[in-house]
Amino acid sequence: MEIVYSYLFVFGVIGLAGLLTKIGWLNDEGGRKFIHIGVGNWMIVVPLLFDNIWLAVIPPVTFVGLNYLSYRYDLIRAMERKEKSTGDLGSVYYAISLVLVTVLDASLFGTFTLAVLPILVLAYGDGLAAIVGTVIPSKQLVGTKTIYGTATMFVVTLIVAFVMMSNLWMVFLVATVATLIELFSPRGIDNLTLPLGLYLLLYLL
Repeated sequence: MEIVYSYLFVFGVIGLAGLLTKIGWLNDEGGRKFIHIGVGNWMIVVPLLFDNIWLAVIPPVTFVGLNYLSYRYDLIRAMERKEKSTGDLGSVYYAISLVLVTVLDASLFGTFTLAVLPILVLAYGDGLAAIVGTVIPSKQLVGTKTIYGTATMFVVTLIVAFVMMSNLWMVFLVATVATLIELFSPRGIDNLTLPLGLYLLLYLL
């Protein structure tokens, strides 16, 4: 039943994004970022849903395939841009990251231990950084990454890490590393490099 709840959660986020876009409350890019942020919240509830962490791998594995098919054939329009590029595979990388961090936690610890923080940083940090960087013009730093967007990434990651960690120097280290990974990763690829890089950092710490 927990797998069903997971699908309902994700499709509920996608459906709500599509509705808000259709009625004009969000533009197309806003709808995609709504999904980006909203789906990440699955990692908050998933430790409560699943007694067997290996079962939690099933939903994101499904979405690896579904997101790729959506990218190729425009199945879920709320997630897709009208003009395709390799950067638009970000939704596929997002799902792959969910699979990998869950498998790592299952293999190393047998329960959710390190996976939640990297995905929440990906969802909120990267998602809000893209929104702020687009809405508020500022000088570009690397590629399309801007000063305000990068600052947002750092501040939001600080907040997420502070809520979940008690050691302040580790909080600042996580925020700094996350910001640098996001800054120097090409568009879309950061959906993979950011959570995996943070997971490695947390494991080493």
